[in-house]
Amino acid sequence: MKKILVILVLCSLLASCNSQTAISKKQLTGEAQGTYYAITFFDVHDRDFQHEVDSLFMMFDHSASLWDKNSLITRINNNDTNVVPDEFFIKNFELAREISENTDGYFDFTIGPLVKLWGFGLEKRGDVSSEMVMEKLKLVDYRKVHLLNGRIVKDNPEILFDFNAIAQGFSVDFLAQFFLSKGIDQFIIDVGGEIYASRTKPGGTPWMVGVEQPSREMDDGRSIQQVVRLTNMGLATSGSYRNFYEENGKRFSHVIDVKTGYPVTHNLLSVTVLAESASIADGYCTAFLAMGVDKSLELLKKLPKIEAYFISASDSSGFETYATEGFKKIMVE
Repeated sequence: MKKILVILVLCSLLASCNSQTAISKKQLTGEAQGTYYAITFFDVHDRDFQHEVDSLFMMFDHSASLWDKNSLITRINNNDTNVVPDEFFIKNFELAREISENTDGYFDFTIGPLVKLWGFGLEKRGDVSSEMVMEKLKLVDYRKVHLLNGRIVKDNPEILFDFNAIAQGFSVDFLAQFFLSKGIDQFIIDVGGEIYASRTKPGGTPWMVGVEQPSREMDDGRSIQQVVRLTNMGLATSGSYRNFYEENGKRFSHVIDVKTGYPVTHNLLSVTVLAESASIADGYCTAFLAMGVDKSLELLKKLPKIEAYFISASDSSGFETYATEGFKKIMVE
């Protein structure tokens, strides 16, 4: 399920480091996974990791990108029996399955057939009937795929994997481990709005991140709804307001309810999740957006390490927000 880019890193996080220290501020930017990436880190050795970062993205895309015709996930979806999942794929699979189980399947990485049917994947949408929805819905069930002896086994060959709701967060975490392995522990990584911030900036100032205010239309300008302080945590946002289509005056969100097979119809516009890693935050914010506020809050009672911030459409054409107690602690007034 492709998420929109709803987290904006504020300009203030790019502030220069204290001139009295020898540590150097470095910035890396580029495109990967169909979106942008922006990395800021502080290094006493003034190193440039642009080549290594780009190479890691290429490796990751080769594993989990649906836009790469030769990637492992594409070949698995095409039932290539010679595919041997790599470390990236296996870790994506294991975490995605865990989140699927914890959310009663509202997050389901086998949602590919429905994404394809509704035209939010690589192919354009055609006419959709209730019979077609029910037929594709039978193929969506994370319990019908297995990792056995290092190979993926599907109960039905028409089952299609889709890691789009977790892959960007996972790539953020993988890059974080890379920087830590180089002895760098003051950094922030942003891949299409999925973020991990390590420690603080030199001087002890926390990283400052903005949560985007939902827009009315896809191409509306971006503005900040809420600013948060981020330290040694992952943050991810899913929203329904920049990826949709309209038909006969009705708006269809790209967020699909796997219980019904149809795009969600509730008024929740955006969910931001705070967690110990970007990949965990990424997966749960997708699930919460599908579940709606009430079901999400019930589930959060069982997830003590996860906090969330919800933005919903109100009857007065404005916004209603709700933050869990833990999320309130990082909000800047």
